[in-house]
Amino acid sequence: MKKILLNLTVISLMISSCAVVNPGEVGVKQKFGRLKGPIQTQGLVLVNPLITELVKIPIRTVNKEVGLNLPSKEGLNVAAEISILYHVKEGSVIDIINDVGIAYERTLILSTFRSASADICAKFYAKDMHSGKRAQIESEIKNQMVNVLEGRGFVIEAILLKSIKLPTGLYSAIEGKLEAEQQAQQMEFVLQRETKEAERKRIEAAGIRDAQNIIKEGITEANIEWKSLEVLRELSSSPNAKIIITDGKTPVLINND
Repeated sequence: MKKILLNLTVISLMISSCAVVNPGEVGVKQKFGRLKGPIQTQGLVLVNPLITELVKIPIRTVNKEVGLNLPSKEGLNVAAEISILYHVKEGSVIDIINDVGIAYERTLILSTFRSASADICAKFYAKDMHSGKRAQIESEIKNQMVNVLEGRGFVIEAILLKSIKLPTGLYSAIEGKLEAEQQAQQMEFVLQRETKEAERKRIEAAGIRDAQNIIKEGITEANIEWKSLEVLRELSSSPNAKIIITDGKTPVLINND
């Protein structure tokens, strides 16, 4: 019985002496409250469970979703759901734990994000957060966070405005404005089309007028006499019997049998 208990104790100690670092994270040994390098990568790590603890920190991309009310330029509160994509630099893990602690996300990431979001969104109208300026807002929030967290061991990959809930009544106003803009664009298109069609007709009329002028200028008495002589010559050479009355200028065919 004692042997069994001894074996169980040994097995228990062996199990408690092993820690596992999973993919996408690193570990740092903490002995008597002090961090002891080197940084442990994924795999099995042996520790003394009585005096040593393995502190694990994820270094993979973290998607932190945050819901908050954002102020707008006109003083409205806009409910937003925003994602923060970030990761921790592997070489900065020990400094982050020493300077901030393992609660770095709440202490640094989220507090910096809330401050940057409020500062940036206050420069834009509520409708801008729901329209084409969303990408600009995301970029400016990210840039401000990067500036604040520079040198702290964090990489802010992206800020994503996932959903925006505008105040009641503002949606209708935005939809009305967008509809009016679409109608204005449609009217502009119609006017451009009609203008081009009118220009085409003017060009066509000018062409017809020029052609008629050319024909009119070409119809002279000399040309008429010349064409008449050509016709008379062709008629005289024809084998068919015919009666022609002419003054020598213009032939008139009386009979053609």
